[in-house]
Amino acid sequence: MLLPRKCSFFKVVVTALLLVALLQLIYLSLLSRLHGRQQQYKYSELFEAGSARKGEAERYRWDREKRENLKHLLASGGMLDASGQYRLYRNLVRAASQAEEDAPPQQQRELVLATHATLNNLHYLRGLVERWRGPLSLALFAPSPEEVRLATLAIYALTTLCMPVRELVSFHLVCHSGDLASFPELEDRGEFARLRSCAEAFGKVANTSATQRNYALGTNISYPNNLLRNVARMAAAARFVLVTDMDMLPSEGLRPAFLALAAGRREEPGGEQAVFAVPAFEIRHARKVPVDKAELLQLYQVGEIRPFYEELCPRCQAPTNYSHWLNLPAEPSLRIAYTVAWKDPWEPFYIGPRSVPAYDERFKQYGFNRISQACELHVSGHTFHVLDNAFLVHQGFKVTGEFHAQKEAENQRNRALFRQFKQELKQKYPLSSRRC
Repeated sequence: MLLPRKCSFFKVVVTALLLVALLQLIYLSLLSRLHGRQQQYKYSELFEAGSARKGEAERYRWDREKRENLKHLLASGGMLDASGQYRLYRNLVRAASQAEEDAPPQQQRELVLATHATLNNLHYLRGLVERWRGPLSLALFAPSPEEVRLATLAIYALTTLCMPVRELVSFHLVCHSGDLASFPELEDRGEFARLRSCAEAFGKVANTSATQRNYALGTNISYPNNLLRNVARMAAAARFVLVTDMDMLPSEGLRPAFLALAAGRREEPGGEQAVFAVPAFEIRHARKVPVDKAELLQLYQVGEIRPFYEELCPRCQAPTNYSHWLNLPAEPSLRIAYTVAWKDPWEPFYIGPRSVPAYDERFKQYGFNRISQACELHVSGHTFHVLDNAFLVHQGFKVTGEFHAQKEAENQRNRALFRQFKQELKQKYPLSSRRC
């Protein structure tokens, strides 16, 4: 009669042991998953799909505050530009890390990257923020009422769901004077309202992008590139600004390296008249953009990277003197490699003080928009210093067949405007012996 009891007791013990083992497996699995998440958080890239889950309380607090500020700014109607053709919403969203606009720029020992875009290339912002890792000022152009609505939604989604964007990017919206931006209510937000992560937000931006390129926006719509550059540049509450195009990436660490260089030049005379040219290159679309000069040289040697505009307008970048720059001995830090005189039609990308002359906003679409500003820098007495160990890379080769149909006609119109512009500089700087 005792045998069944022993069997029953044995079964209970075995069951208990199995249950304990099962619980241990569950515990180890949960512990492993938790450890994995901790490691993912520790070593994650700047952007990752779960970024919206980090700091939920902070995000939603920011969400409420910024939503009200955004509604108030949009309700104000913005302001018209000097021509009366465009409506400007400056600092539609200001980066959390940025100083107030009215802070004295000379007290802001900072370098801001200023750029411009339409919805169709806004997706480049992800890589730009990741590479730059510092304050950015972005002027976004919306050429139609529908794109004004989508641009507002995109800005709201990116700044809400992407912590790096929220921390680093100040957005400015530019549209035609007859268009008014407004904050869409929940029922009008469509798929944007269902986004839950930074990756989803950028994915939605990429899918929402218009099919046209910046310079082919439709009949009688001109891309106001110089107006956008001015809006982004003047909103930068910093002493130094680097103005680039949206589809260009800087070399890794350019910002802190330049700030270290600038700190050693504070007491030099004529500092506000110095600008620092950053050599520009272009790379095949399939290639990863190099992080430093050593990587760039490897790609240059196999023909995967080349000077910017080498095929379309080699003279537009010739004074940079690429052959000399590429053969300079390696240096551990950023330095001024050499100084060059401006020559027509050089249009360098450069770091300069926010006090440099503005871009002439009459230049739109293709041709002479950056050359005209570089020309004025030359006439007004600025000096061009070329930086070593720093560069910009345009993502994709610039080739003739990829341009929009009206490019040459736009170039001719702007060429005539440039002739007029040069005559005006003689009156604006009557004591200058320099000419374009």
